Amino acid sequence: MVKYNKDVIATPCEPGVSRKILTYNDDLMMCEITFQKGAQGNTHSHPHQQITYVAKGSFEFTIDGEKSVVKQGDSVLMPSNSVHGTIALEDGILVDVFTPMREDFLK
Repeated sequence: MVKYNKDVIATPCEPGVSRKILTYNDDLMMCEITFQKGAQGNTHSHPHQQITYVAKGSFEFTIDGEKSVVKQGDSVLMPSNSVHGTIALEDGILVDVFTPMREDFLK
């Protein structure tokens, strides 16, 4: 399956944050998340495993109370049910991969 980014419509999440669902099947999902400087991915948890790749910008992530600053080219692993969130330190783009796919994103 090929999904062209130009054909995907972004949906708003939190203020200053939008998400594009790129490709997925029942076992795996990839999303592109765009952040304006200062925007937050609010603290949350979910049963899915998540890997995030920093495609652009820098972010402060908090995972189970531990803070880390990551920049373009870095990646982050969020285990199932970990409590995590992020703040964009500058305009940026994250690529999130989930297993299994996030059914809640499709609603």
